[in-house]
Amino acid sequence: MSTMSIKPRTIGVQVHGARSGSPLALTTRGRRALGLLGLVLIAATVLLGGRAVAGAPAEPIAVDTYTVSAGETLWAIAAAYTAPHDDVRDTVAALVQLNGRASASLRAGEQILVPAG
Repeated sequence: MSTMSIKPRTIGVQVHGARSGSPLALTTRGRRALGLLGLVLIAATVLLGGRAVAGAPAEPIAVDTYTVSAGETLWAIAAAYTAPHDDVRDTVAALVQLNGRASASLRAGEQILVPAG
């Protein structure tokens, strides 16, 4: 195998008002234009970046209120509402979401929403 090496080369760029070899300096007008551009980008990000785009509204479902008995779990309640070939985990997740809960824990006497039927 052979290797190839490339030597970097510096190209001189002539900028009006700048000395050769010195860094590029912005004029007052250029600094203002750059600042304005930055403000426009920030404003666009704030105004447009925080928008949430919603999909189609979910189909409404009929619900009943269910009172939790002592010793009952959400899994047992979900199993009663799950079709024979469906996964109970999906029903548990749907009940957690339907009731706006952070977890699947229940207390005796608590009322939860369950699908009607």
